[in-house]
Amino acid sequence: MKLELKNSLSVKLLRVVLLSALIVGVVLSCAQIVFDAYKTRQAVASDAQRILDMFRDPSTQAVYSLDREMGMQVIEGLFQDDAVRMASIGHPHEAMLAQKTRELQHSNSRWLTDLILGKERTFVTQLVGRGPYSEYYGDLSITLDTATYGKGFIVSSVIIFISGVLRALAMALVLYLVYHWLLTKPLSRIIKHLTEINPDRPSAHKIPQLKGHEKNELGVWINTANQLLESIERNTHLRHEAENSLLRMAQYDFLTGLPNRQQLQQQLDKILVDAGKLQRRVAVLCVGLDDFKGINEQFSYQTGDQLLLALADRLRAHSGRLGALARLGGDQFALVQADIEQPYEAAELAQSILDDLEAAFALDHQEIRLRATIGITLFPEDGDSTEKLLQKAEQTMTLAKTRSRNRYQFYIASVDTEMRRRRELEKDLRDALIRDQFYLVYQPQISYRDHRVVGVEALIRWQHPEHGLVPPDLFIPLAEQNGTIIAIGEWVLDQACKQLREWHDQGFDLRMAVNLSTVQLHHAELPRVVNNLLQMYRLPPRSLELEVTETGLMEDISTAAQHLLSLRRSGALIAIDDFGTGYSSLSYLKSLPLDKIKIDKSFVQDLLDDDDDATIVRAIIQLGKSLGMQVIAEGVETAEQEAYIISEGCHEGQGYHYSKPLPARELSAYLKQAQRSNAVIL
Repeated sequence: MKLELKNSLSVKLLRVVLLSALIVGVVLSCAQIVFDAYKTRQAVASDAQRILDMFRDPSTQAVYSLDREMGMQVIEGLFQDDAVRMASIGHPHEAMLAQKTRELQHSNSRWLTDLILGKERTFVTQLVGRGPYSEYYGDLSITLDTATYGKGFIVSSVIIFISGVLRALAMALVLYLVYHWLLTKPLSRIIKHLTEINPDRPSAHKIPQLKGHEKNELGVWINTANQLLESIERNTHLRHEAENSLLRMAQYDFLTGLPNRQQLQQQLDKILVDAGKLQRRVAVLCVGLDDFKGINEQFSYQTGDQLLLALADRLRAHSGRLGALARLGGDQFALVQADIEQPYEAAELAQSILDDLEAAFALDHQEIRLRATIGITLFPEDGDSTEKLLQKAEQTMTLAKTRSRNRYQFYIASVDTEMRRRRELEKDLRDALIRDQFYLVYQPQISYRDHRVVGVEALIRWQHPEHGLVPPDLFIPLAEQNGTIIAIGEWVLDQACKQLREWHDQGFDLRMAVNLSTVQLHHAELPRVVNNLLQMYRLPPRSLELEVTETGLMEDISTAAQHLLSLRRSGALIAIDDFGTGYSSLSYLKSLPLDKIKIDKSFVQDLLDDDDDATIVRAIIQLGKSLGMQVIAEGVETAEQEAYIISEGCHEGQGYHYSKPLPARELSAYLKQAQRSNAVIL
């Protein structure tokens, strides 16, 4: 811990010493000034007596002879002294033989010196004749102005005060430096070494002995502190070992080292609190081994323990996807998957665990295979507490064992059915391209300048042999997760470019729009694929339009910008799809190489009934026009919607008002009909 300067002993000592010295210096200086004032008053009296003695005889002669002229000469002689303000010669009961007065001297310090010395002081001496009778003739009286003495007194006092204070402060500073060198500085070095001590290993860094202080109090203190630090480390080490041992026994499974049920409950409590705040799902998986009792009986309990250790290691391999992992007891384990969005993520983890168990365990030169059944509960659907989720997960696992082992099962039957259907679709999706189950349909895009078909959007469809037509919203996310989207996306681009070449050969000047998934956008080979297809099918530049979504762009906007630039160089146009549903930030629109904005159909459908949607549509159109981009509205279904977006300046539109998505042959007929009538006919 770094000591603050204001709290340091040196600074406190300096304040005390300086303050004490200042007080002492002021007191002593004031005493000296008082004494100097006394001496100044004495000097005034001494000077007055000297003047009287000097002028006594001439004054006596003048008053004796009643010589007024001589008296005035004496008076003038007295006034040669600047301090004399008034002088007189004469008998006090008669008219003065001679006298004179002048104004008091002006001085800025009179207000102070008059209080100390008085404004003026009068002195009188008797004028007496010589013996033997010593006859009394009168008095010589003078009044001295103290201003002259006051000036000297003030200067002297200031010098006395300043010199006294400076002497005291100098002495205090010397004392402080001595104290600092002998005590404060060594203490600071000790404190510096104390701050470098590791609390976990206090004796690893000993305080070094200070040179010159080996035998005094500081040296004894350092030796004692070092001994104390060694003792603290020994005791701390012993205490930590005892605490760790108790903690492990209370919270961890002795065999596998995994958290036990008690520790799992504490971890799951925290996970559920965080998930509740973020409104995210949590999955609890209870893994129970199938017929583990038989393995113990067939081999040995020691072998069973070794299998449990090996199984714990395999489960730890999934720790990157887990929020917690524990052994509940016996042959049961629990896994907590935090912060998931959909139940299928828990199903994938469960299936991954079952797949891992397919590999045999090699123990004592023999291979042993394990099977397991997994029960799954979801927060918040199946329960809002740790106790309920664990209890239901164990119940689900037990119930699943009674029906069919070596499988996973969700607590809610409908969720379990949905997950199994999803898994089947994901499995079938891997072979759908090879089995030629995909096909494309095309929806025309209309230019509002001349109401002519200027482009089509290619849309993929999956005709499943058992489940029929599978919606793209379902199988596209599956393809992105299992990686098949790359091959599917390249197939779509190839088919779309091939069909566009056929339409160009038939005389239709069209543009082909193809949707890109987020995974495709970040695939390094995509620009090369697009460039090869454009060359292979001899398509002119800007005849292929690639549509990307806002959310896909914002995942990594800098990388997305580089990929879009590469795609643009290959000759493709770039359109942003579903605009308005994501970030809709002007800053990223300006920084990305975009050619077209596509207004999401959710805004177009209700723009006549919802003022907010109408405002959004109007704003997007104006935004696109201000950035020099084409604007197309999707989901146009009525003439009224068309009239509104045309009035606002939208460039193109597509939707059921013009045509539903059609297979290539039907769309060819649509194009021929549109070409003949030179208008959009539905």
